[in-house]
Amino acid sequence: MNHILSTLPPYPFERLRGLLKGVTADARHAPISMSIGEPKHPAPTLVREALVQALDGLSVYPPTAGGEPIRRAVAQWLQRRYGLPSIDPLRQVLPVNGSKEALYAIAQVAIDVREGAPRPVVLLPNPCYQVYEGAALLAGAEPYYVNQGPQTNFALDWDAVPQDIWPRVQLVYVCSPGNPAGAVVSQEQWAMLFERSARHGFIIAADECYSEIYPDDAAPPVGALQAAHAVGLTDFARLLVFSSLSKRSSLPGLRSGFVAGDAQLIERFLLLRTYNGGAMSLTVQAASTAAWGDEAHVIDNRRLYRAKFNAVVPVLSQVLQVRAPDGGFFLWAGVPGGDDTAFVRDLYAQYNVLLLPGSFLARTVQGVNPGAGFVRIALVDRLEACLEAAERIRAFASR
Repeated sequence: MNHILSTLPPYPFERLRGLLKGVTADARHAPISMSIGEPKHPAPTLVREALVQALDGLSVYPPTAGGEPIRRAVAQWLQRRYGLPSIDPLRQVLPVNGSKEALYAIAQVAIDVREGAPRPVVLLPNPCYQVYEGAALLAGAEPYYVNQGPQTNFALDWDAVPQDIWPRVQLVYVCSPGNPAGAVVSQEQWAMLFERSARHGFIIAADECYSEIYPDDAAPPVGALQAAHAVGLTDFARLLVFSSLSKRSSLPGLRSGFVAGDAQLIERFLLLRTYNGGAMSLTVQAASTAAWGDEAHVIDNRRLYRAKFNAVVPVLSQVLQVRAPDGGFFLWAGVPGGDDTAFVRDLYAQYNVLLLPGSFLARTVQGVNPGAGFVRIALVDRLEACLEAAERIRAFASR
């Protein structure tokens, strides 16, 4: 058995179950869970209809590379969304069964462990989506945690990475808008990272699954491909972008996403996928093609999230250190007293509202856990439920 499996840190929700073991929530309050980023908005009608109309696809083995219709739909969406002149659907796009499995698998492509050579390094945000960490460890690399905190407005502090680390870096995970704090990587920050990638040869994995949830329809966040093209990196060398329909279209159960960017990396990634068997069903491909071709439901999705932020933030800001994020559907809130685990446990016990301790999403580096003292609040439920939860949190924190 792979010994590395026993070294993986427990997943945040496993730790949350341990924290709440033996705790009974006050049954006078209906349960409201805001711990998991699972969208609860209704699935778009046009996607449901496309899924039903394509049920015959369940009787066919799908091609690993995906069919041309979905690859073309994704390429066209990338061109519309980011103002790119062209994306080759057959060389620069690959459908995947959700971005999670692809974000894990890219480490198998990027990490090259050789006997006698220094151990490869993977840079990842701290706090972060734990899949990055597990992917790095299971590929044989050393994770190096780049802290995000209030002092940098939750932007990644690349200058804090020691100079002797950069030559060992083979893969960098970037999430924009970020999970959990919702910070967006700027054009200038992307350009700096591209320059270091060219100098040291590492691959950039840009996780953009929250890219379509942002406060102002007229000001979408810059994307990695867009930023690369702006600095003349038109072949997207050493850059792959990962996206998904889970958040954009409220379709977490469809398990549909894509990888796009460097054609040579896409080719190697496809080779890996022919062995690990990640082909997307033709039925799911048809539904996904419909989703990527429509923006009306995405605009409406943003409207629903905007209404929740507008209602909840004024209530919570009375008792927590919180502001609306630049993107995504999480609130990253500082708690009174700074003990995030006690805050989550006692809030659950007294008011039946479940949040996620920020310290569970981060690692302690040089004696500091940048998630400590924060809680992650997922505004995924109905407006009424989110507002009710906010009122309970205000009552609890006021006490």
